[in-house]
Amino acid sequence: MVCDASEKRVVEAQIGRKTKVPFTVVKRCSYGYPMVIECFPTDGKVPFPTLHWLTCPYLRKEIARLEEKGMIKQLENLLQTSESFKRAYEKAVEYDRKRKLELLEDSKMDSSWVYEMGIGGIRDLQHIKCLHLHVASYLAGIPNPVGKKVLESLDDLECSVPLCSHLI
Repeated sequence: MVCDASEKRVVEAQIGRKTKVPFTVVKRCSYGYPMVIECFPTDGKVPFPTLHWLTCPYLRKEIARLEEKGMIKQLENLLQTSESFKRAYEKAVEYDRKRKLELLEDSKMDSSWVYEMGIGGIRDLQHIKCLHLHVASYLAGIPNPVGKKVLESLDDLECSVPLCSHLI
């Protein structure tokens, strides 16, 4: 997990705080700025269960609007009423766990906690913690149906002008 100092500065400016664990940029916008990072699943002492982190300020703002309009509840209802959506979500959780285990493989750290949590550390797979982490998961290549539904609800997937240009 390697990022250079300039990427680290941009990501920290995007999220408004210092990063806690090593990470790699896994998705960029068309302007070249980080959109999603993949985080090492531990800080060396305790688990860091959010594997993929949405850093794009534009998407974070747009997705927050969807959360305010009740989209989390809508998707939780879909998890409870659609067997195919539920199965696809459970498959995404398995992809997430597998990737965490791959990253932890050479670290000699305890990885048993990985099996206790879903995407973003969620323990109850009938509930959705936040939409941002599911979009990050989907954009990072995990076939997460929650993230896919969220992105399908947006008119634009990135800003019309490079909002992150002032972060350099």
